[in-house]
Amino acid sequence: MKSKFFSTRWILLAAGIIAIIGLTGMNVYSLMQLKESTLEFNRESKELQILEFADRVRYRLFLEPFEGMNRVDMEQVEDQFRQNRRFPDDVNEIMQEVDEEAIYNGIYFMPGNGIPCSETGGTILRYRADSNSFESVGQVPESVCDGLSFARNNMNSVISDFSSTRNYIFDTHRSLNLALFNVNERNVFGYLHFPINRTVLVQKELPHSIRRHLGDGDEGMNVWIRDWTRNEIIASNTSEEYRRDKIDIWQSFPETFDGWALEVQVTNDAATAAANSSFIKNLVVLGVAVLLLLGALVFMFYTAQRERSLAQRQAGFLANVTHELKTPLAVMQAAGENLADGRVDDQNRLKSYGNHIYSEAIRLRKMIEKLLDVAKADAGQALIEPKPVYLNDVLERYLKENEAYITGKGFQLTTDIDAQVPMCMIDTDSFETIVGNLLENALKYSNDEKELHISLHHRDKNLIMKVQDSGVGIPKSAQKHVFDKFYRVEDAMTAQTKGHGLGLSIVKNLVELNGGDISVKSQQATGSTFTVRFPVLVNPEQQLDEYRDGTPEYTPSQISQEKPKYAE
Repeated sequence: MKSKFFSTRWILLAAGIIAIIGLTGMNVYSLMQLKESTLEFNRESKELQILEFADRVRYRLFLEPFEGMNRVDMEQVEDQFRQNRRFPDDVNEIMQEVDEEAIYNGIYFMPGNGIPCSETGGTILRYRADSNSFESVGQVPESVCDGLSFARNNMNSVISDFSSTRNYIFDTHRSLNLALFNVNERNVFGYLHFPINRTVLVQKELPHSIRRHLGDGDEGMNVWIRDWTRNEIIASNTSEEYRRDKIDIWQSFPETFDGWALEVQVTNDAATAAANSSFIKNLVVLGVAVLLLLGALVFMFYTAQRERSLAQRQAGFLANVTHELKTPLAVMQAAGENLADGRVDDQNRLKSYGNHIYSEAIRLRKMIEKLLDVAKADAGQALIEPKPVYLNDVLERYLKENEAYITGKGFQLTTDIDAQVPMCMIDTDSFETIVGNLLENALKYSNDEKELHISLHHRDKNLIMKVQDSGVGIPKSAQKHVFDKFYRVEDAMTAQTKGHGLGLSIVKNLVELNGGDISVKSQQATGSTFTVRFPVLVNPEQQLDEYRDGTPEYTPSQISQEKPKYAE
């Protein structure tokens, strides 16, 4: 049953970890998708902004000036133009406004049946703003001939399906042509040609429009208008060098400048930065939450394992201590019955029975005292009465009193104790219990090598006591548990040695109550060394005021100069 529950706990732990990892993966994937969708939405927004800018430029420069042309009566325009080479007043107003635009180098007109710049073709006229009329020109620029020829050929290809009174025809970035279409007659009355002033377009109109609608380069976007057929930068809003590999958005001019494109590098996008920042923050929060959740799960599992191990040790302890309590009681009961019945009248046998009862009573008392010490420690009632003492004297006295017992067990005891050490505040009863338990462990867990070495030295602000044996040693994996209650190393030696796993737990508790600490270094089959550190009284008069318990024979002046009587 225990094995089944143990396996179930491990299975549940693994399932919990897998579930956490799975949910974390799903959340990370969702965060990445959210980030990508945010960036994609932002990119689409930028692309729409660039496309809108291209349409704005197209409308502002080439469509807005001619808005009124869709409301004119083309037959009336044609009749009046044939009479005096003049347009009606509403058309003249449009021509005057266009002529004032710095982006255009004049206005030219060619009849619909004319052939541009042909010796046998029609006449090309130029608009005169002062007379609101068109007049003949002597020498027509070649670019005007090319633009009108391009417009004528383009219109001839779509005239059968055309239904509007005018058609805008762009000759790349050189000119704008307007075909005047008579819908009723289904013919082109004439072509208006508007040469584009490239200098004004490139140096003024386009840079101004970029900065007006898209901002300067330091506002988040570096924009270049590039003629990709000639690999030439036409206009830009930044002084940064153009690099093709850094371009994020590419957009051509719709039906305006053939071969020209808007190319954009996003440099400081607040939305992208916010998306990245939010992604990182969410990842950090998610990571912390997952670590806490995993930590809590592992901690609960580890705690349950420890509780299970402690419960098992407690059960073993109860069985063991019950047996050990019964043994001395049984011996004492049997000896007592024999004495009570008067069956023993020999003095030697009486003495033997008395010794048995006495030794078993001592053994029983020690076990009860250990149990009481553990109970007090668990209840927080392990009271101590620290006093200023010279620890070397206390240690030497204890060893002298117990030397016969130690050597009687066949051990060779050596010491290395400083003759002069500073005072320390310690409860002497606690200290003797600490030394006694450490020595008891050393005596119990030694085989043929029966050597004990005890040292006490002053180092910096501590008194360091070491208890070293040549016993069986402690496995490295068990050293971190030897101070736990009820813990015993599982091996052949401990199985044959009586014990309850309480001694070192009591030692650690008493050491810490007296302001010290304890550690162990051990190697199997070589021995163990327990090191105990206690802080010294660096400034006796000041520190004794803090520990003063009202004992009249201890005053600061006496303590700093005299030793206790037993140290003489």
